[in-house]
Amino acid sequence: MTRPDLSDADARAAYRSELRGIARAPRMLGLIFVFASLGLWAWPQNGGPLVLGPLPTETWGWICLGIGWAVLLWVIVARTRHNKERLGGPDA
Repeated sequence: MTRPDLSDADARAAYRSELRGIARAPRMLGLIFVFASLGLWAWPQNGGPLVLGPLPTETWGWICLGIGWAVLLWVIVARTRHNKERLGGPDA
């Protein structure tokens, strides 16, 4: 990959836009899981009208939170690797 020209404001804006596009769908999926966990915690502890199996809703909220943060952590690693490769750092 070629090193981006960061001396120009327009080129910096284009590179920021490129970085925002890296792993966009998984990032949104991770955020959906995190917000779904908040919804599951706010749900009545009996499960309400939604049947989620033998586990209480709070447990499903913790599971969703763990999945969401795992996905978001993967996105952070993917964006960092892309940035290192693109800038051609010493560990690239």
